[in-house]
Amino acid sequence: MTLKQYLMAFVVIGVMAIPQGKAELGLGVLSGLLGLINIEGTVFCTYKDNMSLKGVAIPVFPNAKVQVVCGGKEYSNGATDDDGTFSIKMDPLLLDLSSLLSDCNIVVVTPLSNCNANLPSAGVLISTLNFVGITRLATRTIIANITPSGFHFVPST
Repeated sequence: MTLKQYLMAFVVIGVMAIPQGKAELGLGVLSGLLGLINIEGTVFCTYKDNMSLKGVAIPVFPNAKVQVVCGGKEYSNGATDDDGTFSIKMDPLLLDLSSLLSDCNIVVVTPLSNCNANLPSAGVLISTLNFVGITRLATRTIIANITPSGFHFVPST
């Protein structure tokens, strides 16, 4: 075997050793260095200004499917818990922060009628995204924190 063949065999063995989950993302080692993106918020059971107001009790929307949608493509998803809150973690190698903030929305695809039968059953809640800050963990992990800017109802056409 020539030096070139040994080198090629070494590269092939090295690539095979990369865990599958990291290999799918490409640049798996860089993923840990760049941190995470955390998108979290609360979905309320209303079609008007889906934001909590001080002193006004608006019921939350439990068990709602929430999606991160960019250019019509779903990049990630999650669900609200019993308190109407959701948290979606994303790898920054999947989508850079700038694109996420300018080109993506949070879309609640579960019909509003699931939380209140008097609300519309066709349409979605949608929100743009806001960057709210960075969290640095002791493990040197950096988390970019993002929240919805405020949901509004978009009826189905």
